[in-house]
Amino acid sequence: MTNAVRLLKAFSSTNLEWGVTDLARHLELSKSTVHRLLATLAEEGMLEQNAETGRYRLGLVMFDLAAAVPTQLDLHEAVLSPMSDLRNKTGETVQVAVLDGREVVYIERLDSPNTLRMFLEIGRRNEANVSGTGKALMAFAPRDQLERILDGWTLTGRTEHSIVSMTELRAELDRTRRRGYAENRHESEIGVVSVAAPIRDGGGRVVAAMSVAGPADRVDPVRQGLARATMETAALASRRLGYRGAA
Repeated sequence: MTNAVRLLKAFSSTNLEWGVTDLARHLELSKSTVHRLLATLAEEGMLEQNAETGRYRLGLVMFDLAAAVPTQLDLHEAVLSPMSDLRNKTGETVQVAVLDGREVVYIERLDSPNTLRMFLEIGRRNEANVSGTGKALMAFAPRDQLERILDGWTLTGRTEHSIVSMTELRAELDRTRRRGYAENRHESEIGVVSVAAPIRDGGGRVVAAMSVAGPADRVDPVRQGLARATMETAALASRRLGYRGAA
């Protein structure tokens, strides 16, 4: 039983298929043992053999089992502990938002312990183009969803730093995708800076974004490592929701 479990765990996003010899070497088992285990698991539908290469991959039964696992930590439950760790690590306000049309809605918030803090209400809305969470959610949305959002949108700003050009917004979303996080520098409020990263569910769909926000004289996303910390924490929340893809 232990060897069968070890064998199944050898399959991953970076090792989608295994041949008998390579798998035996990886598990440090004899080829005959591995072949027997593979044959048994294939009979049960947990593995299947590629007819062209002879290599083995996960079968439909495994996907059925995966679908039965609760993804299932509710979003609120999945984000609260990582949010608390990020707030304690950065000393700044941490919030989580979801996309509603062309707006973001803030569903969770943990305030900074600093005297000068961001006072943001849960349930508050903001235009997606002027917020870090909004740009993160749009940048990592499926292409057809993004195009529906952008089509016919007359952008409005909150400050002189807000992005109100569609060409500029598309370029900013491209930058966000490349680096893995979004920034908001004085775009929704003068003197406020934030950095945000996407949160994915078990199927890989971006369902929310997490951000760290604070006064500009205290927050520098790159120099202070806030961008990396936010991405790592959002990735942790994603794993709690069942996401197993690349961070």
